[in-house]
Amino acid sequence: MGPIELNKRRIFFLVAGIISFYILFHGLSSFDRDSLKDATAHIPLPGYLSPTEHKPPIEADPDDIWDFSPEPSPAAHPDIDPANPPTTESKPVQHFDLHPIARLMQEADDRWRTYESAISTSFRQTVEKYRSRYGRHPPPGFKDWYRFARKRNVFNVDDFDQIMDDLRPFWAVNASDIRTHAAHMAEDPKFGVAVIHIRDHKIVRADNPSWRSETMEQVINKFVEFLPDMDIPMNRLDQPRVIVPWEDMQEMLQKEYDTRAMPPEVADSFSEGQPNLLDLSIKDKEQDNSTRLDDGWFFRPGKQYMDIAAKACPPESPARSNMTVAEADQLYKESTVGLVANFNLSSDLCTVGPTIQNLHGLLYSASSIIASHKLVPIFGECKVNVNSDILFPANMYYRHDDRYDYNASDDLDWRDKDDTIIWRGVTSGGVQTGDNWQTMHRQRLVQLTNGTYVAKSATEVKVLTEKRDDPAAENTTYELYDRFQPSQFADQHSDIGFVESWGCVPDCSFYNNVFSWKPQVSLTSQFKSKYLIDVDGHSFSGRWRAFLQSKSLGFKATIFREWHDSRLLAWRHFVPVDNRYDDLYALLTYFIGYGEANKDHAVEDQELNPQVYIAPHVKEAQKLARQGREWANKVLRREDIEVYMFRLLLEYGRIIDDGRDYIGYSGDGSELDKFDAGDEKDGLWGIGGWKR
Repeated sequence: MGPIELNKRRIFFLVAGIISFYILFHGLSSFDRDSLKDATAHIPLPGYLSPTEHKPPIEADPDDIWDFSPEPSPAAHPDIDPANPPTTESKPVQHFDLHPIARLMQEADDRWRTYESAISTSFRQTVEKYRSRYGRHPPPGFKDWYRFARKRNVFNVDDFDQIMDDLRPFWAVNASDIRTHAAHMAEDPKFGVAVIHIRDHKIVRADNPSWRSETMEQVINKFVEFLPDMDIPMNRLDQPRVIVPWEDMQEMLQKEYDTRAMPPEVADSFSEGQPNLLDLSIKDKEQDNSTRLDDGWFFRPGKQYMDIAAKACPPESPARSNMTVAEADQLYKESTVGLVANFNLSSDLCTVGPTIQNLHGLLYSASSIIASHKLVPIFGECKVNVNSDILFPANMYYRHDDRYDYNASDDLDWRDKDDTIIWRGVTSGGVQTGDNWQTMHRQRLVQLTNGTYVAKSATEVKVLTEKRDDPAAENTTYELYDRFQPSQFADQHSDIGFVESWGCVPDCSFYNNVFSWKPQVSLTSQFKSKYLIDVDGHSFSGRWRAFLQSKSLGFKATIFREWHDSRLLAWRHFVPVDNRYDDLYALLTYFIGYGEANKDHAVEDQELNPQVYIAPHVKEAQKLARQGREWANKVLRREDIEVYMFRLLLEYGRIIDDGRDYIGYSGDGSELDKFDAGDEKDGLWGIGGWKR
């Protein structure tokens, strides 16, 4: 090849190429965050940040449906001179959606950032935070628990307040009395208690067992080598058990607080040879002459639960005062359309009990209530806020059961799901008769979401509609419309119904002319809908974890508390629903949309709700669904259940130890510095997760 001849033509193309490359490179470099923000300014946000706040980057998701199509040409503005339009450097005015859901989502995000930023990242920090929060040394075995938790990729080693709250009042009870109650609780099967016995670091027996206790044994065997001898009484019933009067509970909590202490040196081991455990060498319980204590059980099936539950409420609460329903609503609902702003209070019987005491099966027609006003130790899968049962993760979340396990086979990508809300179930929740079935919680949901029923009953509900008086308004604002007729919306977007009747007295024949039974739908098939609503049965719903793990968005209405409640944030991981369902259509019309301008969901009869229009907020719904799924897959795994149970039984082991004030971990946490730094063979983990 000969030398390159730089003639005029070639020089021209060379210079032109250099100039083109410079322009291209310069243009890409100047496409900064502000340019990106300008290009996406039209996207309606689920919540808004002030200009001075920093918004964390959004992780890429294959289901993202952000619309980057060009903005339509803006209408002429009276303050803009057509002869002198704004320069192209002017930033567009930011648009805010002022729906209360946007605010509630933003507030939840703020709480989440606070939660996430406070997580301990070392054993030293975990120990320091424990002492600061609870005023005591961690229990014996805490180092082993910490290693166990880190190896299982636990996200937050500090989030175990539920355990501490459940066990706090037991510091006011003699340890020997707790052991005595626990040892003999299964002796009379009619009281519905199973007891698991641990001796010499093994489960040696279970009295009055059931599938629940069998599953619990599987979990405990993962770490039983670290546990002291103990008897674990476990509730066999669906309904919770212990209701301690409020005045008595306050005395116990004060005593617990007064006994907090951190001696400089304590024994990092449990006491051995504790008396009052069940003597397993005695085969015939009739020959066991050891001490028994009265557990105080009494039976109240089918009676008003609030009659006994109110005893556990503060005197000034709605449950024990003359507060009106409207005044009670103001404690936990936002003011425009009554959306749940405080999910904790929405399930607090001291707050909502008087309002829903005839609207929930447990509260007025429970199939079995065996309760006690004494503080006795009994482990349960769920409770209402007035109960003092000791919560543990529900066995249905741990065992493998197709009815409750998440399966991705039919879990479509968000954009491919139907714009419907789905629920299937049986008519459980309480004992039903021809006179009371209409006010059961499940039956009310089915009726409210049935287009035929709400049309015949002329049902009207509250929704928020966009204000149309100022089309040039900078922000989207809303006003209350309290005469919304939901029949056609329900026909189009609701797939809710019973598959069979169950639990009626004397039989369920009164349903024959009421409900048309819907076909059974598998759990995984329900994930074809974008919206899944979860409501109580006799007690908690075992489907909730699978709903959260799916790509659909979970709606939750409940009065029950579970082990994971402190880990889930309403309006970030799921949508809370009032137990009266009076906010359900306000929620659905916000996410799905309604009205003339929303052509995909326009009603056929334009005389029905003609004043109502609300644009769909699909991106907001998808954001909540994605956040709930990501979080459930981090903190609601079977490994998280094992970590929770291990921690629970260490704390319980100390509570029942006669030397509980002088045992625990009193070190500074430095023993695990190498483990935390990854210098040990099995000690490499990252923030929020174990690195394998």
